[in-house]
Amino acid sequence: MSYFRITLQRSGIGMPKRTQGVLKALGLRHRMATVFYPVTPEVAGQIMRVKELVSVEEVEKPLTKDEVRAERRPDPGFYLETAAPR
Repeated sequence: MSYFRITLQRSGIGMPKRTQGVLKALGLRHRMATVFYPVTPEVAGQIMRVKELVSVEEVEKPLTKDEVRAERRPDPGFYLETAAPR
């Protein structure tokens, strides 16, 4: 089974109440929030109503909240052994 990975890219502030209601129904309350829904015609219709505000990709399995957070965390690229003496 595949899933939609829906991320809110732009805010719904200033949008019509109907559009804001769709965002609320999808569970997208803050910018850069990500939710996962099974691929169904109902969810596809909701996405089409807010297509300008969200980015959508199809994935094989939903990620947990911690996995999404770890995915966004950048690689530090360095490590600190000890602090430099003053």
